[in-house]
Amino acid sequence: MSTTGMVKYKAHKCGCMSIFNIFGKKDVGSELMKNPPYRIVTEVVPYRLESNKKSSVTLFVKLANLTSEEVLTSLVIETPAHLGFDEMGISKQKEIRIGTMGPKKEKELKVDIFGGLNTDKGSYTISLTAIMHYRDYGHVINAVKKRMVINAV
Repeated sequence: MSTTGMVKYKAHKCGCMSIFNIFGKKDVGSELMKNPPYRIVTEVVPYRLESNKKSSVTLFVKLANLTSEEVLTSLVIETPAHLGFDEMGISKQKEIRIGTMGPKKEKELKVDIFGGLNTDKGSYTISLTAIMHYRDYGHVINAVKKRMVINAV
């Protein structure tokens, strides 16, 4: 037996390293923190909002699982004060519970973002957070954040 202090991982039934050993004695957590678990690609159609008018844009989000494990995933999108997810501009945060994403799988989402009469000309920052969960949506393993800008003219 080697005395180098390295831990050998036992393969799971499917041949992969089990992500659920994170709370056991094995040091799986550091493996999850080395690389980002998700890739977030965004696109806005139309390209900009109209200022001081009721207008909307559609945000297309492509979320890719970069891990070799099946993971429970959610996406949280936050808007600034003058934008929202409804026509009245009341809802500023939206959580989308995607469910289980397989390894190397990609999911496409579509979200409408609304501006109103109080949306002045300028740039507005939208925050997207992809969250990897353990067991249920109350336990978080890792997260990836992305900020993007929507212009109002």
